[in-house]
Amino acid sequence: MNWDAMAVVGRIARAHGNRGEVIVNLETDFPQDRFRPGAEVFIERRGVVEALRLARVRFQHERPVLAIEGVETMNDAEALAGFELRVPVDRLAALPAGTFYRHELIGCRVETGSGAAVGVVKDVEGTVGGSRLIVDGGSRGEILIPLAAEICRAIDIAGQRIVIEPPEGLLELNA
Repeated sequence: MNWDAMAVVGRIARAHGNRGEVIVNLETDFPQDRFRPGAEVFIERRGVVEALRLARVRFQHERPVLAIEGVETMNDAEALAGFELRVPVDRLAALPAGTFYRHELIGCRVETGSGAAVGVVKDVEGTVGGSRLIVDGGSRGEILIPLAAEICRAIDIAGQRIVIEPPEGLLELNA
């Protein structure tokens, strides 16, 4: 398995209880589908990609609490804190037209409608209802751009390009 070709679906926050369970901070819009008994997720530990099979799953305050096969004690669970959980991209659900996974947007060039280069997307923050692109603007620094249809006029995943029409002053906020 190629770690870099996988999509992040969560991050283990901490151990929960004394039976080896962990709480996960979500990075997926489909937690009920992704985190279910029998599902397989992956971590990278010391340069090796390891598969983890979920034995039990419950949700507490909208976050999954996972029991992982082979993780039996609080110490075992604590050793997993901070690890990203990923899945191969071919296991992701198909999205409706006009919606994108975060990993698809990272690395896209951002430019204005007139062709002026803005930078490259290095991350996406927020939720489905209010996401923003974090763009590396080079010498201009980090630029935050709302991921909204009024601003992001064209998103070409295959071409790794996002065309924006920023409102006046948006690109100068970090200057």
